[in-house]
Amino acid sequence: MKTIINKTRAPLKLPLPRGKSLHLGPGKTGQIRDGAEKHIALKKFVEDGKIDIFEGGDNQSGITGDASVPHATTHGQGKSSFRQKQGDR
Repeated sequence: MKTIINKTRAPLKLPLPRGKSLHLGPGKTGQIRDGAEKHIALKKFVEDGKIDIFEGGDNQSGITGDASVPHATTHGQGKSSFRQKQGDR
């Protein structure tokens, strides 16, 4: 697996082989199959300096700073601050 990183401040939609695409937010990383980096459209993004592709199956290789720290909560809804009245009504 190859790791791909978005080096721009804009979200990117990267075309992949076999009609698939990868959506990457600003500064985010993703993974692609080996050999997918040879796709013509991805080569153009690399030449333009918008993305960087490097070896590594895990998301932690080559990443420094805030991008390497996992989010505390990534799914679901947060705790509600609304409190219902209790007692006789």
